[in-house]
Amino acid sequence: MSGIIDFSLNNRFLVLVLWLMVVAVGLDSVTKLPMDAVPDVTNVQVQILANSPGLPPEEVERFITFPVETSMSGLPAIEEVRSVSKFGLSVVTVVFEEGTDIYWARQLVGERLVEARQQIPPGYGEPSMGPISTGLGEIYQFEVRGDNHTPMELRTILDWYVNYQLRSVRGVVEINAFGGELKTYQVTLNSERLAALDIPVGDVLEALRGNNRNVGGGYIEHQGEQYLIRGEGLVETLHDLENVIVKHDPDSGTPIFVKDISVVEFAPMIRQGAVTRDGEREAVVGIVMMLMGENSRVVSQAVDEKIDELRQFLPEGVTIDTFYNRTELVDRTIMTVAKNLAEGGILVIIVLLLLLGNLRGGLIVASSIPLSMMIAFIAMRITGLSGNLMSLGAIDFGIIVDGSVVMIENVVRVLRERKRGTGSHIESVRDACREVARPVAFGVMTITIVYLPIMALRGIEGKMFRPMALTVVFALAGSMVCALTLMPVLASLFLKNVSEKEPILYRLAKRIYYPLLEKVMGYKARVFGGAFGVFLASLCFVPFMGAEFMPRLDEGAIALQIWRLPSVSLEKSNEISLHAERVLMDEFPEIETAVSRTGRAEIATDPMGVEISDTYLILKDRSTWRFDTKEELVEAIDETLKEKVPGAIFSYSQPIELRVAELISGVRSDIGIKIYGDDLELMKQKADEVVRLVSKIDGAADVKAEQVIGLPTIRVRIDRDAIARYGINA
Repeated sequence: MSGIIDFSLNNRFLVLVLWLMVVAVGLDSVTKLPMDAVPDVTNVQVQILANSPGLPPEEVERFITFPVETSMSGLPAIEEVRSVSKFGLSVVTVVFEEGTDIYWARQLVGERLVEARQQIPPGYGEPSMGPISTGLGEIYQFEVRGDNHTPMELRTILDWYVNYQLRSVRGVVEINAFGGELKTYQVTLNSERLAALDIPVGDVLEALRGNNRNVGGGYIEHQGEQYLIRGEGLVETLHDLENVIVKHDPDSGTPIFVKDISVVEFAPMIRQGAVTRDGEREAVVGIVMMLMGENSRVVSQAVDEKIDELRQFLPEGVTIDTFYNRTELVDRTIMTVAKNLAEGGILVIIVLLLLLGNLRGGLIVASSIPLSMMIAFIAMRITGLSGNLMSLGAIDFGIIVDGSVVMIENVVRVLRERKRGTGSHIESVRDACREVARPVAFGVMTITIVYLPIMALRGIEGKMFRPMALTVVFALAGSMVCALTLMPVLASLFLKNVSEKEPILYRLAKRIYYPLLEKVMGYKARVFGGAFGVFLASLCFVPFMGAEFMPRLDEGAIALQIWRLPSVSLEKSNEISLHAERVLMDEFPEIETAVSRTGRAEIATDPMGVEISDTYLILKDRSTWRFDTKEELVEAIDETLKEKVPGAIFSYSQPIELRVAELISGVRSDIGIKIYGDDLELMKQKADEVVRLVSKIDGAADVKAEQVIGLPTIRVRIDRDAIARYGINA
């Protein structure tokens, strides 16, 4: 350490240049540092999705989910495999150990999916991997709207124009379309015509399948030229579909077309989800999903700019209305962190100036704050840490300037004493810095060691708190380097004239402290006993203190969940959602817009049934609220909805909080209790018993069992002997 100080004082210009380079690289790192509101605590997981329209949950579990789950067992670094089987949908989540490379994990899953597809009966669904995203992936949501366009037309514009353009934005992995009507070609057969012409349904299916493709036919040579031959039969319009030939009349040879035995039209695909907005209408929504590891603030801004470009080329009367933008939350979080850091920095500087009694010395010490942060930013960028409320909000400037304070304070003291003596200025600075170099390093290392246990955390706790500990350690390391290199150089340059008088606050403190110290030294046992007694008394209050995993970030929005009976239809769910939205918009001017996502989208990353709605309540600026806190607003909303929207249960969370909780554990709650077994009826009974017991616990709210039974089904059992006897096709 003495060598470091000697090198710094002997090469002052070089040290200043090196620190200027640190500032330049640090500022560049700040601009490129990933920014988000909270740390991403989502585990390393791969979702496997399979759609099988028409299959009930039991058959989805038997024919799709089970083969996929069994094929995933035995993968290296695997931690958990869980699944959800719903009507027409299978979602299998494969969770890997912390630190596993996501692309390596997806490669392993992709290899096993080949085996799984071979075990699934033909036509029952094709499992594929979900997008490479996390719980913080839904960064931007918008509505495609147009008064003179049908939901099918708006959905087509979203799918075939807007989505393709937005996917070109760097950092976007998927645009999940939700709501509206997915355009399909529908052939409605006339059973009487089929019977009269003796055409089985299977023949129609084969005709449609066989007449919807283009084929190559080689080539012929003619007069030195080569002519390519191909048959074009790809269906592109309803007219093409109507004119597909099913068969020929055996007597006259007259072709029988599809249009002769059916009605061909555009129709929406069977929906398992819908979106409503503001209690007025159904909506067509696009959800932008960010690639894992990208900078949400930068990606959101790029998406916003791209949408501004797209607005110019949309069909007349069609607009894009953004209702959720992660940039706003990140900017608000950054402003909060910056405000807290600035206030803390200013307070530290004021205290330094008052206690050091030297303006130049105080400013020199204060310079260690931004310089230490520059080193922290560089290290965060190298290690891949993101800037967020936890990693940056935990910085304590008081401990960062400790080393520099001790170094400069001792330099000031030595210079005061040597004013009456001899010796050069730089040698006085050198001696003063050498004198406290070891205590400075020891003190900083002691503080650093306190954070080592936090770095040993794993899982969700590690993802949440390790970035905070690492950021503080990086800043402390930077402060120690700054104290040992830059502080001696700046002291030698700018502290040549030092007042011989001690600061007035220091003199006052000595007058009070010294007499008290002399008195207590005469009663050592009593002082020790009193301090120990206070310590023991404080322990008595520990059991009554609440504990929270992390401070709850106010996301500026409310995620309201509406639960209905599992047998409810999509139309009825939409009706309840619209009614709830109208009540909210009429009763609460604090709400800017209300958007309800009921059921699931075609890319079912969130496998909800039609009985559940996620309603996003985007709130206005707090200055316009009638309520003092968000909790009061939620309580008022809950009371109003329970009174005016019967037949539904309501629960409350926040958009990011809700999504992350579901991805981590597969349940939409802070605490989930899972019951295993092979009898659904018995498990449902046990779940109801658990609900009754847990509901009695103080602090437990919104305790309910997930609905797994109760959806009415119609089963048609086929008499195989009868259909064989009458020649009927199953």
